[in-house]
Amino acid sequence: MSLHSLFIDFNSYFASVEQQTRPELRGQPVAVVPVMAETTCCIAVSQEAKQRGVHGGMRVAVARRACAGLKVIEARPPLYVAFHKKLKEIIDACVPVEKVDSIDEMRCVLTRKWQQREHAIALARQIKKAIAEKAGEHLRCSIGIAPNWFLAKAGSDMQKPDGLVVIEKHELPQRLFSLELQDLCGIGRRMEKRLRHAGINTVEQFCAAPRGQLRKIWGGVEGERMFDALRGETLWRPPTQRCMVGHSHVLAPAQRDEKIAHAVLHRLLQKAALRLRGMGHFARGLQMFVEHSSVGGFSAETTFLETQDTLELSHALSQLWERRPPRSEPLLMVGVALFDLVDEKNYTPSLFTRNRGSKHRQLTAAMDQINRRLGKNAAYFAASHLAADSAPMRIAFNFVPEQEFGSGSSEARAPERVAPYSVSQSWDQ
Repeated sequence: MSLHSLFIDFNSYFASVEQQTRPELRGQPVAVVPVMAETTCCIAVSQEAKQRGVHGGMRVAVARRACAGLKVIEARPPLYVAFHKKLKEIIDACVPVEKVDSIDEMRCVLTRKWQQREHAIALARQIKKAIAEKAGEHLRCSIGIAPNWFLAKAGSDMQKPDGLVVIEKHELPQRLFSLELQDLCGIGRRMEKRLRHAGINTVEQFCAAPRGQLRKIWGGVEGERMFDALRGETLWRPPTQRCMVGHSHVLAPAQRDEKIAHAVLHRLLQKAALRLRGMGHFARGLQMFVEHSSVGGFSAETTFLETQDTLELSHALSQLWERRPPRSEPLLMVGVALFDLVDEKNYTPSLFTRNRGSKHRQLTAAMDQINRRLGKNAAYFAASHLAADSAPMRIAFNFVPEQEFGSGSSEARAPERVAPYSVSQSWDQ
């Protein structure tokens, strides 16, 4: 009984949710985009679009040329989050979800009889059936079952869409030899380059590499963990700590104006500050970055005494905005990031801003409460007024956001079926 992990990967998740909720899109090539513009990229595509050469990250204009009749749909993140929560409930009713890896990936631990091959397969089929009945038949998933979550994730990628793959310990490592290096979790383009530099060009060579060599390539214990993962050993990793909170936004053509872009930046900052407070953290640094359509980007950052006060952060952002070099080209993208985070239990209030800080905290707490009760933009700072309806919720694939400013919108529900002291900056051509 070597099976301990079951990994679920929802196929073409954003596009599948759109096809489930909009019958006219079923069977059609669909691309989900962050904003309706030919210059933006596809963030998700349906299976039908993939079969016609469209892939995630492809520019919309290029995707249209590759696939006649492509249906381009603007993303609806609150809907995807709502479906995610519903799907997690469905899976939890079958087997406890140990960890949510991303909005379209979940892992579960197999115990007792589920560790037997036939019972593990029956459980996987039960999950697929429950999803079809309670969430919708167009929300398909691929499931991998293996001795650890690393191999289970690899198995979930071996057969798509709607796959079910079991990898047992006695099949290792030969079962993995058909994969490419980047098919394995933890190997991106940079790591693949390092592996190839070390003479490792295939998964077979990777599996044959000694533990010490992998430790050297990774530059630490992570290489040894990879060695054990390939052999089906139980994996343990220390808990990670968030070090940054940020948001970026690709500007629609009508928003590529300096004043609107500035307002969008403040809107992004207010969202990041709300998340920061929700996490119980303070920030000691702020980075701003902007990208122009043809001349690269500008980034600048500043540090300050730890804060979570939106007004103080807005003041710092305005200072960074003023440091931009003049450019005649229109802006394409803007973003902000709060970094050098401090947990609230380690926060030390300033002796010099105590009274002002207390009033600001009361103000932001009141605004947060109003927005969570009445919905987004019920209360906001004036600097973001021109962008009050811009920069909606976005979903990074390794982060599942809470509903932003409450869930007053009906589209957020799944169906029943279912003060600075230093500044640095740079300009990248």
